[in-house]
Amino acid sequence: MKNYKKSILAAALMTAVGLTGCSDGEDGQDGQDGAPGQDGEPGTSIGNVVDTVDAATDFVLTVSPEDIVVVGSEDFAVKFTATGKNAKGEELPFTGLDQVAFYVMNQAANDTDTGAPILWESNGLANDFSYSMYCTLTGTADSWGTEVDACTLVEDEANPGTYTGTWEHDGNAPIVLENGDANSLHRVMVRTYNVVDSSGTAISDKLLSTPIDFIPATGEIAISEKDSVSNAACIKCHGQLDGYDDADARIGNIDAHHNYQKVENCVACHNPAYAGGEDDPTVGWNANWNAMIHTLHAGHHLDLEGEAEEMFGEIGFPAELNECTTCHDSGTQWNDNVYAEACVSCHTDVDFETGDGHLGIVPESDAACSGCHGAGSLSPLEAHGVGDRAVLSDKFIIDIQSAVVEDSEVDGMSTLVVTSEVSMNGELLDATTYAAMADYMTNSGRGLLIGTLNADTGALTHGYGADGGFKMDFVGGVMSADGIVVNEAEFATDLLVGPIYATAEVQLCGADGEIVTCTTDDDGNIEETGVANQAETKYFNLTDGDAAVEMRLADADRTSISEAKCNACHGNLTHVKSTHGVTEFTQCAYCHSENLGGSPSYHPTAVYKTDEVDADGNAIWGTVEGLSFANRDLVTVSHRFHAGYFDGTPAIYRDADGELNGYSAPLNNCNSCHKDDSTLFAADGGLTSGKRSVETDAGFISPISEACRSCHVSASALAHFKSNGAYVQDEPGSVVDLPVESCSTCHAEGKTYGVDVMHSGTSH
Repeated sequence: MKNYKKSILAAALMTAVGLTGCSDGEDGQDGQDGAPGQDGEPGTSIGNVVDTVDAATDFVLTVSPEDIVVVGSEDFAVKFTATGKNAKGEELPFTGLDQVAFYVMNQAANDTDTGAPILWESNGLANDFSYSMYCTLTGTADSWGTEVDACTLVEDEANPGTYTGTWEHDGNAPIVLENGDANSLHRVMVRTYNVVDSSGTAISDKLLSTPIDFIPATGEIAISEKDSVSNAACIKCHGQLDGYDDADARIGNIDAHHNYQKVENCVACHNPAYAGGEDDPTVGWNANWNAMIHTLHAGHHLDLEGEAEEMFGEIGFPAELNECTTCHDSGTQWNDNVYAEACVSCHTDVDFETGDGHLGIVPESDAACSGCHGAGSLSPLEAHGVGDRAVLSDKFIIDIQSAVVEDSEVDGMSTLVVTSEVSMNGELLDATTYAAMADYMTNSGRGLLIGTLNADTGALTHGYGADGGFKMDFVGGVMSADGIVVNEAEFATDLLVGPIYATAEVQLCGADGEIVTCTTDDDGNIEETGVANQAETKYFNLTDGDAAVEMRLADADRTSISEAKCNACHGNLTHVKSTHGVTEFTQCAYCHSENLGGSPSYHPTAVYKTDEVDADGNAIWGTVEGLSFANRDLVTVSHRFHAGYFDGTPAIYRDADGELNGYSAPLNNCNSCHKDDSTLFAADGGLTSGKRSVETDAGFISPISEACRSCHVSASALAHFKSNGAYVQDEPGSVVDLPVESCSTCHAEGKTYGVDVMHSGTSH
């Protein structure tokens, strides 16, 4: 058993107090003018410089192609400028740098028949040096406890913030390729060390310049032909670092090496020259970028061995693994360039030396791969079914036309009759196909989802089970004419009143652009793509003369999250929910509303992964002491799952130290999931959505605190919620319309400790 005592809320508050408890003070007077600058230009005023910054985004290092010599016989040389923002936000020259590191690589055509057609080459590694070169005031640097030669860094006394680097040792600098091609694209980035804030504390994020791609022979800016994955693609799941321009967007959360922020930076080390492991079959992985990144993201789905299993085996890819364009959003290289190194990083059961897993075929070289996989059904595009789900999204449409109540012969019961127009593959559904409908469905038990709504607020009064939830299997209805399907079922008469909503969750098999009958492999797994029905949520009123009411979740002004935000990372909600054919929150709400009580909460406890394993080597999971949840509210479930407080063997989890694993974005950045322009609090201090409670079996609990408790699980956090007027799980209220908690007093947007301030960070 484990009791987490570390409070994320307490830590966040202490951080905020530490930042806001120090006054900025007044700026001192400007100093005397400095010595004249070069070429007769006046020097920078000594007082108009900075030597500290409050954040990494306040520091900018700029290097231009014409100021770099990294290829050919000329001596290494570099010139750059550095600026920082002062307390007023003014951008001034940054003085006093004492150490930077240069990363240099070049892009060249691969003249062999193995590997990608274009390769990155690290200049340093090509010279049997390292992937980067230090530059310091002394011309030497400490590298893992060993003193090494470095370039000499000099600041221009007449122009503070302007620096040059030269090589003062024998020979040329190790990042200069003497026999390199000056007409090939080169990439340079700079990392800066030892920068602190005004209190003397080191800046936590890496200080990395914006990488520049250029042609040394001409100094022209160039565009890489090799980059097939943009930073924007990574940001969809990993979040975005705040404070950088959109043109310089940087990835918010990558744990490895404390985040190198851009794909362009990662390949400085992860290229063929530094692909450790490819010659050692016991290691089981290849550090070259294309091979490593595939293995990493597919690790949870693969049968890995050795070091790869330990490093990647539990990393779950949140979208569909076969959808190459989830990441490859820049060009078609992923489909056009077929070579073994990239393929086997996912297809781990293929052995090209023996032909095992490859129909016994042993290709002579990568050049032979295109013979089969260059086009047609075996190409990556076709074989992986890239885009299939999008093509199939409108191939099965359930258009609900009406919902009416009819008399029943059973006392106290009435019949709910739902009529729908159904089309498949662009044609109205025919009787023969409908009779065999179960053969087309991934789960024949799925069907129509119908629930009741509050006439005043649009909140679900119930939508699951017999108590207000009217679920009907889609199969077994009656087809009155082509495309017209009538489903009916009996329910208690007193439930069949007032406003209701109606939708469906039918999922079917799709292939080759059409809905098809399902087939299974030897293990019983369905081979086709699972396709959700298109079923717009419709609204009716079962009481004659009363108006229909729209579900609150359907009102964009009262909903702070959208399907688009989920789909940006997950691809689609159908993938997330397995055989549930859902695409919209209004469908999810049938099972996940705030008014379902605790009994249907299938995941009441929270587990963590211990450091122990069982006899078979499987991880042993412990229960987080004192933490349970008694509701299936969509807000609660989503927050606690992504925060690692779920049960079973969840893909996102906490380890024995309480650290979060498996969630790719910064947990404290709400905008990773919530709409950028949404607000949590309404003018009255309650939720913008209008939700005033979440039901449990024991009573009603406060919705703001329950959402917060999904991440802030400590006893001190719970006490904080109670002290601010919250009704919580162990002390619930007795009415649906609970008093509003006082959370907004401190945490409303725009306040010192507002959610927009405390939850816009870039760390877990």
